[in-house]
Amino acid sequence: MTARRITALAAALLLTTAMGALPAASQTTGQAAPAGATTAQAGPAALVADRVFITPERTLVAEGNVEAFQGETRLRAKKIVFDDTSGKLTITGPIRIDHGGDATILADFAELDRTLQDGLLTGARMVFNQQLQIASLQMTRVGGRYSQMYKTAVTSCHVCSDGRPPLWQIRARKITHDEAERQLYFEDAQFLVYDVPILYLPGMRLPDPTLERATGFLIPSVRSTSTLGTGIKVPYFFRLGDHADLTLTPYYSNSTSTMEYRYRQAFRAGRVTFEGAHTRDDLIEGEDRGYLFGNGHFELGRGYMLDFDIQTVSDDAYLVDYGHEDLDRLKSELAFSRYKMRSAFRTRLIYYDSLREDDDDSEQPSIVMDSSLERRFFPSRIGGELRANVDFHAHHRTSDEDVVGRDVTRATADLNWRQNWILSRGLRLDWQTGFAADTFSIDGDSNYPDRIDRATPYTAVKLSLPMTRVEAGGAATQFLEPVVQLAWSDVHGGDVPVDESTIVEFDQGNLLSLSRFPASDQREDGLVLAYGVNWARYGSNGWTASASFGQVVRQTADSGFSETSGLSGTTSDVLAAAQLRLGNRLSLTGRTLLGGGFDIGKAELRGSWTGENTRLEGTYLWLSEDEDEDRDESLSEIWFNGGYDITPNWSASASVRYDIASGQTTRSGLGVVYQNECVTLDFRVNRRYTSSSSIEPTTDFGFSISLSGFSVDKGSEKYKRSCS
Repeated sequence: MTARRITALAAALLLTTAMGALPAASQTTGQAAPAGATTAQAGPAALVADRVFITPERTLVAEGNVEAFQGETRLRAKKIVFDDTSGKLTITGPIRIDHGGDATILADFAELDRTLQDGLLTGARMVFNQQLQIASLQMTRVGGRYSQMYKTAVTSCHVCSDGRPPLWQIRARKITHDEAERQLYFEDAQFLVYDVPILYLPGMRLPDPTLERATGFLIPSVRSTSTLGTGIKVPYFFRLGDHADLTLTPYYSNSTSTMEYRYRQAFRAGRVTFEGAHTRDDLIEGEDRGYLFGNGHFELGRGYMLDFDIQTVSDDAYLVDYGHEDLDRLKSELAFSRYKMRSAFRTRLIYYDSLREDDDDSEQPSIVMDSSLERRFFPSRIGGELRANVDFHAHHRTSDEDVVGRDVTRATADLNWRQNWILSRGLRLDWQTGFAADTFSIDGDSNYPDRIDRATPYTAVKLSLPMTRVEAGGAATQFLEPVVQLAWSDVHGGDVPVDESTIVEFDQGNLLSLSRFPASDQREDGLVLAYGVNWARYGSNGWTASASFGQVVRQTADSGFSETSGLSGTTSDVLAAAQLRLGNRLSLTGRTLLGGGFDIGKAELRGSWTGENTRLEGTYLWLSEDEDEDRDESLSEIWFNGGYDITPNWSASASVRYDIASGQTTRSGLGVVYQNECVTLDFRVNRRYTSSSSIEPTTDFGFSISLSGFSVDKGSEKYKRSCS
């Protein structure tokens, strides 16, 4: 036999051995092998050894730093002997078989048969994802599918060579690894913490870390509240094929029996998610409680999209009682839309359900329909851009009472033409003009006729002068843009009820708008002058600063603007806004409205800081009292969230919401997390101080323990402990 044939035969044997010993889940295809099949990989092979020879007894021997390669698979051993007569393959260790970092087999000695379906490995250890390791006295390969390990220890903790026990481990008399199903079956298992037995299980099944989705239990958690007592949540995950799953989470305590659920499914052109709960508890005895939230998105072809959101709850206090998202209003929506370069279409059907104690749902616009279609044209003869927009809105109240049960339907058509020119010295001129027509159908309000028609011609001219300056040495670039706009509109028609534009916000986004009302049920009337200045500085060292100032002056005051909107009277408040950023570390954003005597009607400040070990976020809000906005008292609040990494393993977080006007804390929270390479301990406590007729002040404790390794997520090296 020639040397070339010897090398080829040795390479084939070694690589087939490697593929037979590795878990099927670690193959490049990611698919499980059928029962009894021998795994194999195509592709060129390579063998490296100090010596390769054949004895007179027709025994192939490769010895001295033996390494074999094929694709991502690599086998290393001290010596390999193949007896062609008996068909026995003997591998002398230390043996190491790697495949792309997903799975590694270590052993001292191995004997396999000719078919490589059966064999024995001693001193074997299997490592998944360089994290979870299974050590055994011996490993038996059966049928090319099962690896049976005896007298085993399983852990994802760092194991020291000085004999100290890991933080946790699972010891079992026998573990069977099913490569096709990618499951680990334990027999006579014990869970130990620092070598102290905590739990005994005669039988247990866990997915191996290469399986992304498997039916079984998820991480349990303990929740304790002042209203429901101490309870435990034990989620169970059902894999319903490759594109759907269901999670059921029983929640038991002395005061509640709750079944939480979540269903998810992905389609070829969409997805849906539903989550909710069904509850019987002592808080409202004899009644079923619960909630249902859902959302979905579908692409229907030709650019059309269908979206839906569902939010419903049994009673106003349920979400707060069970620690879910704290909402004061639920919104269910069905939307159909298509957006293209020159057109936009969207229609929505919305249902609102208020959870506020003072709101009467029958007197709120609970059913709302919005539909809009906008198209853009670029006429070559006159130039510029022509926009045509059609808008439809309707809302319905369930009350039949006069005035408070008012229903309104509005249809709007708007035709707008705009053009811009660049004049000398960089001066930019923008001009737009148009015509809007509205028709209103009003039912259930004797103060208004059944139908009101309205027509509004309008035009606006804007001048701006963008300027740029580069500082000496290129340290920063500054931008400055003064801007002034003169706008005119003339509203013809009667007054209509204000149901859509109930709250007006004056900010940078609508300083130069023709109408600063949020919807078309109200329009500004008369001659209006708006002016302002924008400034920004972009530093080469990552610092960014910007500021904007603006004011609006009108010929006649508009009664549609409230006192705190900043737009009442003939001269508006001065709008001032600024932002400061330092890369991804620091961000400060502020906005305020300054009155004639520099009194503040509204103010908002947001900031965040991300340091090496620190994370801080905060918000301050000030709103003065305004009856038009249903605010009898001034509102002054501050929110704060922060986190600090005490050590590489310990981190803490805190949050607080404080009502400055009343001098009371409304919410607070504290969390502590310990995390290393093999375990995560999470403890959190939250307190809600506010109360109402349906909600009591509550304290919520949460605790969970997560063992790393039995998932597709790999542990982070920064949590690895040292044996020194």
